[in-house]
Amino acid sequence: MKLPGQDAIARQADEHLVTHRVALPRKMVEHPIRQVGKRLLMALLVLVATALIVYADREGYNDSSDSSLDLLDSFYYATVTLSTTGYGDVTPVSDAARLTNIFVITPLRVLFLIILVGTTLEALTERTREEWRLNRWRSTLRDHTVVIGFGTKGRSALRTVCATGLRKEQVVVVDPSGKAIEAANADGFAGVVGDATRSDVLRRAEVQRARQIIIATQRDDTAVLVTLTARQINRGAKIVAAVREEENAPLLKQSGADAVITSASAAGRLLGLSVLSPAAGMVMEDLISQGSGLDLVERPVIKAEVGKSPRELDELVVSVVRGHRVLGYDDPVVGDLELTDRLITIVRATPATHVTPDTRPLPLD
Repeated sequence: MKLPGQDAIARQADEHLVTHRVALPRKMVEHPIRQVGKRLLMALLVLVATALIVYADREGYNDSSDSSLDLLDSFYYATVTLSTTGYGDVTPVSDAARLTNIFVITPLRVLFLIILVGTTLEALTERTREEWRLNRWRSTLRDHTVVIGFGTKGRSALRTVCATGLRKEQVVVVDPSGKAIEAANADGFAGVVGDATRSDVLRRAEVQRARQIIIATQRDDTAVLVTLTARQINRGAKIVAAVREEENAPLLKQSGADAVITSASAAGRLLGLSVLSPAAGMVMEDLISQGSGLDLVERPVIKAEVGKSPRELDELVVSVVRGHRVLGYDDPVVGDLELTDRLITIVRATPATHVTPDTRPLPLD
């Protein structure tokens, strides 16, 4: 098999390889230093408020050292009280001071402790919260799309399927680079850091319950191994893979891929077409850019179209899918349309287009 010379890239990816880690997208949080600073400021405000309350009612307190309370003594009493140290050298003696301690200072003490230990409690509960999110995510994930490789090809594939209405919650990205998964999380996709040639990593992405799998790895040999592993885990999923060298495409199909896109040849053909006819190149680019301009769509034949020829329909029919064969619109074998046929048509893209089992965009090679 002919392989691209990207050993350096592969080694760099291996250095950051971490298996068995699922990363779910989350909302942006404040910087830890800013969080700690806000908590300290809140604690200081509680301390000052308590000291001022004590000082305002200083006649109701007794200081064992000089029997009178000044502002420094008030701050001292507030500090030892809120921290629950309580040396007992300053005590409330009047009924008003004691009532203030019960109904005002005690709640402030609880608030003070919550502020101080809040960061610790958050760290202790973070793992439990994350496990709960992962379990809930796994229990609700069905018929989703798994994208293996979050490079240029993987990102472009995701933009295409999401432009047709696929929800981001129904996408899982697998990549050996932690930075790539962080980028996927920032875009709103769940991710799994790990080597997709390993079955345990693919099972973390719930490949066994996926409806379609997009393989966009950097190396052709990796794409073959991933395809073999994914097909072994999920016999019914639709697998679309990309390769660099056209001679490796048959090997991908033998490994279980339903469709194989040769990225280098496709780009070369588009370049050649644009040189020969810039207008035709623009039309092809429009068709490739899903969700804008013109789109290629596969849909079933409706009852009103049965018995008609493809030329009689209002839409521009490119091909007819009959059984496992793809026939041209002018193929004599097509004849009249049947209810079990599917049509590949060119339609005007609309923002409301959605991916459904009956209507879906088509990949162009």
